[in-house]
Amino acid sequence: MEEVRHNSFYPNNKESIYKPIKEWREDERPRERLLKNGPSALSDSELLAILISTGTKNLSALDLAKFLLDRFQNLRELASRDVSELKSIKGIGLAKAITLSAAFEISRRIQSASLDDSPIFRSPEDVANYFIPILRGIKQERFYVVLLNSTNKITRIKMVTEGTLNASLVHPREVFRFAIIETAASIILIHNHPSGNPTPSDEDINMTRKLVEASKFIDIPILDHIIIAGDKFTSLARLGYIKP
Repeated sequence: MEEVRHNSFYPNNKESIYKPIKEWREDERPRERLLKNGPSALSDSELLAILISTGTKNLSALDLAKFLLDRFQNLRELASRDVSELKSIKGIGLAKAITLSAAFEISRRIQSASLDDSPIFRSPEDVANYFIPILRGIKQERFYVVLLNSTNKITRIKMVTEGTLNASLVHPREVFRFAIIETAASIILIHNHPSGNPTPSDEDINMTRKLVEASKFIDIPILDHIIIAGDKFTSLARLGYIKP
């Protein structure tokens, strides 16, 4: 019996001809192919199938992987989905959803890692290049404060809040508390726009002005406020909202 494997099926299609992966020829099984040829030889769906590990009564792990890619179009879109959305897919339970979410987060962290664990930020591009992989695909707004030493090297990164941002949520007390405790020489503010538009809103500008004013009393300067939107970014310092 030959298995039908393609991207057009739907998990509820009971007429699909099903054959468990363990019954496939050894040179077709994703795990065995990875061992023999290395991970780079595998397709996206085969790599996902290894993470998914097991299928359902009527679908193999590879069938589920192909359906996920068909449903979300590509790996980047799939990686942006949270656990609740992943586990809503038939055949992807809580354990599989957690495994996939963890793998996607590891990938983001690897992409954002520098050869030097404590990179030095010399320009808005340096900051953006570091944070774009971290925030790419995130569906909620996140606000970070980046603590720097006197050479502009990162000493710590703290997420201040997550969700819809406004000036009342991003309070100077929360932003500068970490900076004071860690004796930061300066800080950079980061937040993302899930919409993909890096243009600062009036709320972003007002929030920045409020924090800059507070920084003058605390004597911990804000070097920049970077808005990340997909692969694009905006520097509020370059726009003139933060003066050196």
